[in-house]
Amino acid sequence: MDIITYDYFGSLYINMTNRCDCHCVFCIRDQDASALGELWLDKEPTREQVLEEILSQDLSQYAEIVFCGYGEPTCRADDMFWICDQLRAAGREDLPPIRLNTNGHGSLINHRDIAPEMQGRLDAVSVSLNGSNEEEYLRLTRPGAGGKAWEAMLDFVRQAAKFVPRVMVSIVDYDKSPQEIEACRQLAESLGATFRVRPFA
Repeated sequence: MDIITYDYFGSLYINMTNRCDCHCVFCIRDQDASALGELWLDKEPTREQVLEEILSQDLSQYAEIVFCGYGEPTCRADDMFWICDQLRAAGREDLPPIRLNTNGHGSLINHRDIAPEMQGRLDAVSVSLNGSNEEEYLRLTRPGAGGKAWEAMLDFVRQAAKFVPRVMVSIVDYDKSPQEIEACRQLAESLGATFRVRPFA
């Protein structure tokens, strides 16, 4: 049976899709299928199935609800927004903050600016930066859209900061010098976001 939700370091993670427009060099998605484990979906769940599974749980035990998984959640942006609306409409007192983990290509993927649609739905957004310049970014993330993806990600962070209370950008400390990490931090702050380094496992 496909795993739709899972506990990860005290937060409830939502696994809705395998789809992604990137092929990051450090991502487990491009490894042998046996390494992907039980989170790889045989079939995408419906938005109703996702909502039902979230609401069936004691949400007070979680620090956050996080849209993440092996795929890029904004490939299902409309479903994600619907789920957020339904969660808030349910009036659950135990509803924790809702966060999106994303590569920042949501507006590019959906052919519209989705940042305004996050207002009131998401409490936090974490965007994978992974490089302080276009060349480094493309080397590591290998997006299908090429250089357009770099510009789209930067603009997404800028726009998200206007509509979401907490916006973070992160890098994986894979093949990163201290100078590159500092350059990424400065870029993050210039975009109106906080900065975080994630360990490469």
